[in-house]
Amino acid sequence: MPKAQLPSGLRLHYLQVGQGPDLVLIHGLTGNLAVWHLRIVPLLRDRFRVLTYDLRGHGYSDMPPTGYPVGDMATDLADLLAVLGIARPLLVGHSFGADIALNVALRWPERVERVVAIEPGLAALIHRRRREDWEGWAYWAQALERFGLVVPPERRTDVAYMLRLSLRVPKVYGPATGRPRKAEPLLRLIEQTTMVRDYEVVGDLTLENIPRITTPVLLIGGAGSAFLETYHYLRTHLPNGQAVLLPESAWGHFGPLEQPELVVAHLLRWLDPARSVEGSG
Repeated sequence: MPKAQLPSGLRLHYLQVGQGPDLVLIHGLTGNLAVWHLRIVPLLRDRFRVLTYDLRGHGYSDMPPTGYPVGDMATDLADLLAVLGIARPLLVGHSFGADIALNVALRWPERVERVVAIEPGLAALIHRRRREDWEGWAYWAQALERFGLVVPPERRTDVAYMLRLSLRVPKVYGPATGRPRKAEPLLRLIEQTTMVRDYEVVGDLTLENIPRITTPVLLIGGAGSAFLETYHYLRTHLPNGQAVLLPESAWGHFGPLEQPELVVAHLLRWLDPARSVEGSG
């Protein structure tokens, strides 16, 4: 279980496999590096040297009580790359991991080759998601109801409550499908750290700074996702971006797990335009 100690003293758990150009996969909040190893890493390890790691507070990485804004997480990644001697990798992030990748590209463009941003959330647009009629609340509640978890209407906009309830959903991907989640570490993350409120800290990744991201970005969204507004905003404001929309799926937001072959095909096509991809949009 390799861990890298950063200059801050934080220890991050990581795995590195494969051969070729460096590619870093960044998971989202309440996930861990294992989500990439179900389908994505096996599809990429023959072409890239793939680094996966657990964000602070997640998986086997340290869980400090504070330091969970996207800017701090981006600093963690920059420090991890320096410790491991990785220069100018391709960054692939999902959800909050995509926000981290965009933050690194904004602050240290010379240290990033390209970015693939899958379903970013973007705290700078959080004001649009605070309203009670945001479609994401209904999307989240409906997903929970599939497992018999009914959300009282007055609690649908309570992020901490919704996260706790989500931990009761069994695993839905991989060989452990149907088994209960190991909820205790994530409950500690939700209840004993500043992660939930830190998610709303915008930091450097403001709407005004989005057009200053000159690194090439492949933006991947999901049809039917609750974050389509963010997808369309970034599609029109990233100066050096290309955008593709995955077909509608059961969960919408989890392309790397639901449609991994298509996600990888889009990535490879973007790197090599001579490739053809069915179902691109």
